[in-house]
Amino acid sequence: MAPHDLRAWLRLSLTDGVGNDAARRLLACFGSPQAIFAQTEAALLQVVTPQQAQALRQAPPELAVQCVRTEHWLSHATAHAGHAVWTLGDRHYPEALLQLADPPLMLYAQGQLEGTLGNAVAVVGSRNPTPQGAQTAEQFGEALSAAGLSVVSGLALGVDGAAHRGALRGAQHRACDALSTHAQPWCTVAVVGTGLDRVYPRQHQALVADMVQQGLLISEYPLGTPPLAANFPKRNRLIAALGLGTLVVEAALQSGSLITARLALDLGREVLAIPGSIHSPQSHGCHALIRQGAKLVETAQDVLEELHLMAPQQSLWLASALGDANSNSLQTNQADSALLAHLGYAPVSLDALQARSGLDTAQLQALLLTLELNGQVARLPGGLFQRMKGD
Repeated sequence: MAPHDLRAWLRLSLTDGVGNDAARRLLACFGSPQAIFAQTEAALLQVVTPQQAQALRQAPPELAVQCVRTEHWLSHATAHAGHAVWTLGDRHYPEALLQLADPPLMLYAQGQLEGTLGNAVAVVGSRNPTPQGAQTAEQFGEALSAAGLSVVSGLALGVDGAAHRGALRGAQHRACDALSTHAQPWCTVAVVGTGLDRVYPRQHQALVADMVQQGLLISEYPLGTPPLAANFPKRNRLIAALGLGTLVVEAALQSGSLITARLALDLGREVLAIPGSIHSPQSHGCHALIRQGAKLVETAQDVLEELHLMAPQQSLWLASALGDANSNSLQTNQADSALLAHLGYAPVSLDALQARSGLDTAQLQALLLTLELNGQVARLPGGLFQRMKGD
């Protein structure tokens, strides 16, 4: 994009009081941002309110700084990860977002810019999942990515990050055609609630570095935008729009993930949910969705079937990707101890486990420590334990 074009788009997006809806009406009437700013106030009043027309006649005070910042960011792309600004009508602009009532005027993109969304599934859930929930999100992300789907999430702590990590691992199992002239689907897409010149949360610095090598990060917020609380629920509409369906892994009743699920329904997308323990608050949101008609999901195949994506080739990819996991599961089943059987899959206290197993405290703690070191049991806050693997 030429500097004068970029400046005009930035000016339109930054003009106070002119949102995406008004900006689209202006573009439909006058054709381009440059043409909008060439109009008289009387002409603008045919499309927008007097307050908006007056605001459009004055350059936003932060425009100069934002132009310099954006041009600098665009010039610092690398050979392995590009930087771009996509505007409405750009060939790269995701078509799925145009179904929104207020699609972003501009999208900032970082990563594999020549990739494509393809068939995508949004995976969302709690920022504070149970260990089982985080593991489930990662496993589903891996299987769906291996089946050739793009896994879309929000880069938050918890389920989001686990789904992205799983998708990156699943990309290693994809059967991609190196001779194909078509762009390959991104293995994962993160829709973030800040400017792309910062990583939030900071704990995901390494994850982002991996994601831009194989996937994409997008944001509708200008560079320099900090992590403002109001921006995260707003970006959820983009996550919902990009996916053919939204899979909720774990969510409390007041979770933002339920907002994403409602937005998906409003867009005519499928909503799917993974059930969990009745004792876990993080499962109550999923159970509420299932009662309201969401598809109950137990396997990645369930997701593909519900979204009508279970093509023969994807079945082969999925079977290949899950081969190692199934083998590991069999080994775990063979090594199941009586204590694992007593644990079940819901969080349990030491006293309750002792009553179930009949073991004395010293024996029980020693066995739990061994299972914890083997990754078969997780220690939870409040002195609880939860089984992590097995059938």
